[in-house]
Amino acid sequence: MPDEEQSVRAAVESELRLLEPEVRASPALVAELLHPAFVEFGASGRRWDRVSILGAVAPPAGSPMHRIVTSDMQATLLAPGAVHLTYVSDNRGRRARRSSLWRLTAVGWRLYFHQGTLIDDA
Repeated sequence: MPDEEQSVRAAVESELRLLEPEVRASPALVAELLHPAFVEFGASGRRWDRVSILGAVAPPAGSPMHRIVTSDMQATLLAPGAVHLTYVSDNRGRRARRSSLWRLTAVGWRLYFHQGTLIDDA
């Protein structure tokens, strides 16, 4: 079992990888990072599972992919093999508070749960 620092680093690196435009444009690359039981409550209020998110990740042909900027990243080891991340995302001015739960599996770190809540800047 990796130590706390290795676990936290691996979860943060995996989260940031999921935010890379090249990864977000590829269902195969996203699938490598999602747990089979993955669930997300999106900033839109929609509930996503692994199948639905993989069907929605690839942008329409010719659509530009934008880099999502993160700030205020915090990571906590909850238990061996479980890391909780929180941060703020900014996708071209659409800001949201994010929460992710990463689990260590036999094939590596996988995103088990994610939630995004829009930030009202008013």
